[in-house]
Amino acid sequence: MVSIKILACWQILLVFLIHPSPQVACFSKMVSLASAATTVTAASDSEANALLKWKYSLDKPSQDLLSTWKGSSPCKKWQGIQCDKSNSVSRITLADYELKGTLQTFNFSAFPNLLSLNIFNNSFYGTIPPQIGNMSKVNILNLSTNHFRGSIPQEMGRLRSLHKLDLSICLLSGAIPNTITNLSNLEYLDFGSNNFSSHIPPEIGKLNKLEYLGFGDSHLIGSIPQEIGMLTNLQFIDLSRNSISGTIPETIGNMSNLNILYLCNNSLLSGPIPSSLWNMSNLTDLYLFNNTLSGSIPPSVENLINLEYLQLDGNHLSGSIPSTIGNLTNLIELYLGLNNLSGSIPPSIGNLINLDVLSLQGNNLSGTIPATIGNMKMLTVLELTTNKLHGSIPQGLNNITNWFSFLIAENDFTGHLPPQICSAGYLIYLNADHNHFTGPVPRSLKNCPSIHKIRLDGNQLEGDIAQDFGVYPNLDYIDLSDNKLYGQISPNWGKCHNLNTLKISNNNISGGIPIELVEATKLGVLHLSSNHLNGKLPKELGNMKSLIQLKISNNNISGNIPTEIGSLQNLEELDLGDNQLSGTIPIEVVKLPKLWYLNLSNNRINGSIPFEFHQFQPLESLDLSGNLLSGTIPRPLGDLKKLRLLNLSRNNLSGSIPSSFDGMSGLTSVNISYNQLEGPLPKNQTFLKAPIESLKNNKDLCGNVTGLMLCPTNRNQKRHKGILLVLFIILGALTLVLCGVGVSMYILCLKGSKKATRAKESEKALSEEVFSIWSHDGKVMFENIIEATDNFNDKYLIGVGGQGSVYKAELSSDQVYAVKKLHVEADGEQHNLKAFENEIQALTEIRHRNIIKLCGYCKHTRFSFLVYKFLEGGSLDQILSNDTKAAAFDWEKRVNVVKGVANALSYMHHDCSPPIIHRDISSKNILLDSQYEAHVSDFGTAKILKPDSHTWTTFAVTYGYAAPEESD
Repeated sequence: MVSIKILACWQILLVFLIHPSPQVACFSKMVSLASAATTVTAASDSEANALLKWKYSLDKPSQDLLSTWKGSSPCKKWQGIQCDKSNSVSRITLADYELKGTLQTFNFSAFPNLLSLNIFNNSFYGTIPPQIGNMSKVNILNLSTNHFRGSIPQEMGRLRSLHKLDLSICLLSGAIPNTITNLSNLEYLDFGSNNFSSHIPPEIGKLNKLEYLGFGDSHLIGSIPQEIGMLTNLQFIDLSRNSISGTIPETIGNMSNLNILYLCNNSLLSGPIPSSLWNMSNLTDLYLFNNTLSGSIPPSVENLINLEYLQLDGNHLSGSIPSTIGNLTNLIELYLGLNNLSGSIPPSIGNLINLDVLSLQGNNLSGTIPATIGNMKMLTVLELTTNKLHGSIPQGLNNITNWFSFLIAENDFTGHLPPQICSAGYLIYLNADHNHFTGPVPRSLKNCPSIHKIRLDGNQLEGDIAQDFGVYPNLDYIDLSDNKLYGQISPNWGKCHNLNTLKISNNNISGGIPIELVEATKLGVLHLSSNHLNGKLPKELGNMKSLIQLKISNNNISGNIPTEIGSLQNLEELDLGDNQLSGTIPIEVVKLPKLWYLNLSNNRINGSIPFEFHQFQPLESLDLSGNLLSGTIPRPLGDLKKLRLLNLSRNNLSGSIPSSFDGMSGLTSVNISYNQLEGPLPKNQTFLKAPIESLKNNKDLCGNVTGLMLCPTNRNQKRHKGILLVLFIILGALTLVLCGVGVSMYILCLKGSKKATRAKESEKALSEEVFSIWSHDGKVMFENIIEATDNFNDKYLIGVGGQGSVYKAELSSDQVYAVKKLHVEADGEQHNLKAFENEIQALTEIRHRNIIKLCGYCKHTRFSFLVYKFLEGGSLDQILSNDTKAAAFDWEKRVNVVKGVANALSYMHHDCSPPIIHRDISSKNILLDSQYEAHVSDFGTAKILKPDSHTWTTFAVTYGYAAPEESD
């Protein structure tokens, strides 16, 4: 039966073939269409299957988000899917869908007509599969803002139809593949915010159709290739926030169509700005800040006629500001701060009538503010802080009322501040501190609800503090210290609910402390010192749980210290010195867990010092001097491991000093004078090296310190008993036999001679070897240092100076020392022993955070050495002579070093008694720790001045660091 049906079909088909007709043609077309429909259906099914397979590889919430993906027709309302006229998938757009999964199951070959794949801002992870190179027609590929890792596959270079490629804000690493440069049709390329640690491939110049290039924050290294100048169609480039080094290539000027250039935050990028850049007249945005660029700003800057944003701050630019900068009349923001610019502000700057931001802070500018600045009516931000400007504020600035930020601190300005500075109600930041302003506080400040920060400290402003200031809902920080303000503290400060810092020290403020201050619940810093405040400390202060610093010293506060202060669990600094406080020290205050600074000096506090101290407290400075304290010094006080400064002088303390002080290795300064203490000093170098002024006027203190009596020892007592016994025998012998006396005298004389000889020999031996390591056994430490340096082997040598060689001695992970061994001459004599003794004398007299810490010394006929705390940063000379280290040694670190050296010198000259003159400050003698904190070293030529005398010294400074007239 089946065979009969098949035979019939073939007969019918044969009739159609033998007798062609219109019906035959129609049938043929139907067959062809049916075949095509079958092919399209098959392709559609293949794309649907590929999409569904990928969907089911994603996590469950992602599958739910793609709920419309079902069936076999992706072109019918599938989310994110678009098809062409042939019902083939042409675009996959799943941006911002919150999908999570990988691309490992995505079949890139299943989409022969795909033009765009966009999965921006999801949570895709894993690597980018190499099969991505199979999408031959795709012209837009956006995988940005996901969690892709690994490297960019080389196969990406096969996507020759690409116009836009965005892989930014992922976690990609490795090198940027050279095959990317095969994408000759690319117009948009963004690899920003990844972890490449790669060079910019020189072949990038082949992408001559590029209009957008984003490599910002991608950990790029190396220099900018010259070939980048071949990108003549480029309109936007971002190479910021990388580790690019070298100089900016001159070829950058060939990018004549460039509008926006981001080349900021590359601390290793140095050298001058290429002259060709100043001819790029199409630039609107130029960002070169926070590099190490040098040179000057040329007059040709005026060629950038379309420039709106110019940011060159945070470099090493020098010279003056060219007057031609006034021709850039389209400028909106001008940042030239934190450079080395000098000279005056050119009057032509007043031509920049569209300027919104003018930042010139942190330079060496001098002169006055030009009056033309008043023409800049659009100005909202003025930053002139830390220059050498003087004179008064131009009247024209009084007409500018839309201030957002007004920063003119650390200059030499005089006159009055602009009274209308906050009349528009937009002012956020006002910094005019450390000038010479006089007159009233600007009247518009009283009603300035927008203000966040006010600094007027260090001037001579006058006025009633209660009347000149109001309520500020957004105020975070205010410092009015060191002025001539008067009146009483207003309760309104408690209504400033965002206030964190309130400083009004050193004024003429009177009255009491209002309890309403506790309503400022975020207040962390309260400084009211050096005023005329009176009354009692409000116990309500204990409710200010955010307080970190409370300083009310040098006032007339009376009464007891409230125990409620002990509730301030975040308190780190408490200074109530120089008041009229009475009563006892609350135990609750002593037990504060974060307190590192406590000053209760010069009050009328009585009773004993609490015993509630414990060894793990962070207390570093304790001053209880000038009170009426009695009783003994509590033993737990000697267990405080972090205590550095201790002052218990001018009290009525009695008894002996506890032996627990023997092990206080961190103690650097102590004063126990004017008490009733007795007994031996602790076996602690800070006590044993303390000046007599810090120990005198006690009852019976003893110790090996000039000005104190020596302590009696058991050996001395036995010797006394022996002498009495001998005398008794001699006297008895005299009464019996006269000849016995003669014999006895002869024997005693002979023994005395031998003892004297032995004593002299012992004294000579002692003089030949003196060793002291503070807070350690000297002999053991001596042997440990010899062992740690392999008997001063050169492999431990870290520096050589004029007086000696410096070795690194690592005794343990937490005991690392720098050992300076004196040079020995050919004849065995030690070089410059006087300088060695000078250094010991100077460094045992002084303690300061910016002065090298001497831990001990050894004086021996064979060799002598000094032992210091080891500092990881090395010398300033070493850093400045190393290009890499010098580049990392930025402006902020350098200023910090200068401040550290200045603090050390000020301490030696003004706070030491007698004063100490270093006489050899040079970059070789300034050492840095790991935090770039400066420490002055090498006191071999230091001079300790004698009081009330004229001191002349010989020339003793490093050549090159002295005035020419002194070194001739």
